[in-house]
Amino acid sequence: MEKFFAAVRNMFQVPDLRRRIFFTLGLLAVYRLGAHVTAPGINKDQLARVWSEVGNTLLGVLDLFSGGNFQTISIFALGVTPYITASIILQLMTTVFTSLKKLQEEGEAGRQKINQYTRYLTVILAGFQTSIVARWLAANGVGENTWGFLFTTVLTLTTGTIFVMWLGEQITERGIGNGISLLIFAGIVIGLPNGVQQVLTKLRSGDTLAVLGVLALIIALVGLIAFIVFVETARRKVPISYAKRHIGRQLVGGQQTTMPLKINMAGVIPVIFASSMLAFPQTILQFIQYDPNNPTSWKSRVVTFFQQFHGGDPYYELVFISLIVLFTFFYITIIFNVEEVADNLRKHGGFIPGIRPGRTTAQYLNTILTRLTTVGAIYLALVALLPQIMLSGFNVARLPFIGGPLDQFFTSTPGFGWIPTGMGYQFYFGGTSLLILVGVAMDTVAQIEAQLVMRNYEGFLGGGGRLRGRRS
Repeated sequence: MEKFFAAVRNMFQVPDLRRRIFFTLGLLAVYRLGAHVTAPGINKDQLARVWSEVGNTLLGVLDLFSGGNFQTISIFALGVTPYITASIILQLMTTVFTSLKKLQEEGEAGRQKINQYTRYLTVILAGFQTSIVARWLAANGVGENTWGFLFTTVLTLTTGTIFVMWLGEQITERGIGNGISLLIFAGIVIGLPNGVQQVLTKLRSGDTLAVLGVLALIIALVGLIAFIVFVETARRKVPISYAKRHIGRQLVGGQQTTMPLKINMAGVIPVIFASSMLAFPQTILQFIQYDPNNPTSWKSRVVTFFQQFHGGDPYYELVFISLIVLFTFFYITIIFNVEEVADNLRKHGGFIPGIRPGRTTAQYLNTILTRLTTVGAIYLALVALLPQIMLSGFNVARLPFIGGPLDQFFTSTPGFGWIPTGMGYQFYFGGTSLLILVGVAMDTVAQIEAQLVMRNYEGFLGGGGRLRGRRS
């Protein structure tokens, strides 16, 4: 601990690093201040009533990444969601359009050009999304159904999104860490005080089972965070050798190195995609007109089924796991082209010992990648499900055949009653939130560590090693 506190002191002894840290904190404060400025013309009471009905829909996923701004329709209601969407679209388009692929391979100049395209696409997506949000607000009585309200809402929310994008880029360029990730981090961590307050309330109740439940929750979260850190820093090192060759009069090559492949190469993207897909049924339910007095009609049956289709429902969890696995393989196939990697190795005189260059190398890398992706998909599914089950429970009564007896057993057995219903907390630090929080914290601390070591200061681990972020 002494080395840790010494590293914290060193952070503020380096003028440039201190300036970057305070600059980052200042812009994060500006972002949080904007969360308390509501867009003009919003009826807050009606918005609260509407939100109680749509919190489990796709809008709830959007609210997670906006840091609660969407729930209050602040000027930063969309947060960085349009920018993230634009970045993912541009990343996927590089595999389709050769012109974008060439730009990506041009180094810093190409990266800046792609960033410019991302900004333009962000503005277009923000304008499109805010127009939908404005009409949704007007249709639900949150605002007046007039052209003035629609125009003002679109202009305000789009401008807020562009400003948030600018804040993120300024943090990345002149602060510490990735600006967009830190803005999401700040939006999620703002709910921590409320969660701590609920935990303290449970502890003060004096109920033995409540105290044991809180302790179990804390132990599970600490263990899960440690598990996330372990997996996110894990690497499969593929040995690479470079043959000696003559360049002019010099003999170069003959080096031995490794190609580090992450276990979780897809990051949190598959969980985000899966959560968004599963939020669509709840969103569509808002537009289905049905007669509640006729429960036998197909519309009533569909609505009844999907009203229970949420976190904790066995069918929901099964589909959730399947989508996470599917999107993990799909996304890694897009971002890591084994044929291209093998071809680049061959062009630069590199090869894997014992593996022939070219197609054989691509097949070998594909085998390793498939195994790593399988482990990564299982890891993402576990991290996404465990907190959700602990907080929201697992509705065993919905299981066919054995659901009834299991539900009766858990509800009647002391210490197991939380399984069908959850632990009764209102805050939600689910797997997606934990992955983002831990990952962003690792990346930011790793950057600070690098800055300290570069200036001949000891890092957070002293001389015993180096902290490593997800991207290192």
